[in-house]
Amino acid sequence: MIEDLTIELPIDGTLDLHTFRPGEVKDLVPDYLAACRERGIYSVRIVHGKGTGTLRRTVHAILERLDVVASFRLAGEDAGGWGATLVELKQISVQQ
Repeated sequence: MIEDLTIELPIDGTLDLHTFRPGEVKDLVPDYLAACRERGIYSVRIVHGKGTGTLRRTVHAILERLDVVASFRLAGEDAGGWGATLVELKQISVQQ
């Protein structure tokens, strides 16, 4: 019997996708970004690796559909180059 294990991720602004199956990314990325925003983290680095580019394209497609994303771009060489994407999230507005 295989149990569905819950893994606690550190919410520190860096999400490394190397340890996840491709099918998990669709839910993982939005959930992680929401958790970052809740903690006041608005600059996030998603490490998807270089490989064939399939995972990078999947991540970018997800980011394009999320209202909480202000912008995203490939990282500079100092932050992973085209193996990582830098995401800027929209600030949570405080209602008065």
